[in-house]
Amino acid sequence: MSSVQPATSTVPPRSRARRLVRTALVLGGVALLTALSWGGYRLWNGAPYPEVDPNVVGTRLREEAERVHQDLALTGPAADGPYRVETGACYYRGLRGFAHIDRSRRDVYSFGLDTSTTGVPQTTARTGEERVRSRLSQQGWKLISENISDMGFRFENPDTGDMVDVDWYEPTGTLAVSVFAPCGKVPAGFAG
Repeated sequence: MSSVQPATSTVPPRSRARRLVRTALVLGGVALLTALSWGGYRLWNGAPYPEVDPNVVGTRLREEAERVHQDLALTGPAADGPYRVETGACYYRGLRGFAHIDRSRRDVYSFGLDTSTTGVPQTTARTGEERVRSRLSQQGWKLISENISDMGFRFENPDTGDMVDVDWYEPTGTLAVSVFAPCGKVPAGFAG
């Protein structure tokens, strides 16, 4: 009867260890090159802009402007709308921004609307502003700036990055409201 011998590797243990080290070095090198490529791409292009639907952003800004004007309790054409959302220029991020410092992106826009009412007495403006401040604070908006004008402030929505500015200017009694959204990448074919 013949006995079956277990198969043994013909590769010496030292050779096998070298192959494992070489394989690990190659895989490590590939991982390092991938990380460096990604890092270089991010350094050149910067953080990507979030994708946005212009119709959704416009609707959100108009609704917020209406709420602010309800809080201010003003009357007149600026208080009644219609609120026209305008687009603004946005620029390249990262080191690419230095290479294209004079050129805005065609696929990224900011959105905003501005309204104002003149002849608003200081007491009326102050009372309305306090209602706006109270509502925005209760809804989780964060106060990020005060006294932008003679009597004004800016709040930011931490979820969307939208901002609301309310300013009152003493010389003309102008109460100005700006509601705007940060830059976002729009779908192809959008004409701002």
